[in-house]
Amino acid sequence: MAAFGVKLLPAMKIIPSRFALLSALVLALPTVAAAQRGDSVYVDDRLNQLQQSLTMMTGQIEQLQHRNAQLQQQLEKMQTDYEYRIEQLEKGGGGAGGRPAPRPGAQAAAPAAAPSAAPSPGAAGGSADQLYDEAFKKLQDGDYAGAERGFKTFVQRNPQNKLAGNAQYWLGETYYARRDYQNAMTAFAEGYKAYKASPKGPDNLLKLGITMAALNRKSDACAVFARFSQDYPRATDLQKRRIDQERQKNGCG
Repeated sequence: MAAFGVKLLPAMKIIPSRFALLSALVLALPTVAAAQRGDSVYVDDRLNQLQQSLTMMTGQIEQLQHRNAQLQQQLEKMQTDYEYRIEQLEKGGGGAGGRPAPRPGAQAAAPAAAPSAAPSPGAAGGSADQLYDEAFKKLQDGDYAGAERGFKTFVQRNPQNKLAGNAQYWLGETYYARRDYQNAMTAFAEGYKAYKASPKGPDNLLKLGITMAALNRKSDACAVFARFSQDYPRATDLQKRRIDQERQKNGCG
């Protein structure tokens, strides 16, 4: 019996230690679950940050494309004017004072080429582009209030400008970045309504739905997401994926 008692003691010591280990694991389960929930929130926040960065990068690309188109137009005008002048010199033609006679149809282009002709305020020329560029630069720098004023002024002065739809979209982004979802929703809705056919039309509708979801208007958001494929069947793959993600995230049928 003494020998049996000696053999039993180590086993009795093992049982409490295993029980303590199991107890510790059970107590740790809520902590693990909480950590998992925290990780999920972190992932969602990180995903939103990445999507916001992608949106900003897309805007920068659009801005560069616009500038490139402007430079291309200027280059074509300079080349056409140069070729015309060479042609006139080769022909020996010219009016009084040795100046070449104006070519047919060139009267409308002459004021724009004259050095003394300054662009009118708010026109689709340099002043409008400068206002847009300044507002976008403020948006990049995180000066959302300044960017808001700039884009709002641009749209008010240049409602028919080819960049007006872009400006209206970025105006909405200045509100969304500050979590002012009510004004953001109004801006995106106006962008979709007034500039539906602009390059930023799909983004205005997409962000309108996302903003409605942020305001807990899930049914309205789902209706917007459902309308997207009807209005923009040729949207980019990225935009379509965002729509599918938002539909799943908000439980849209």
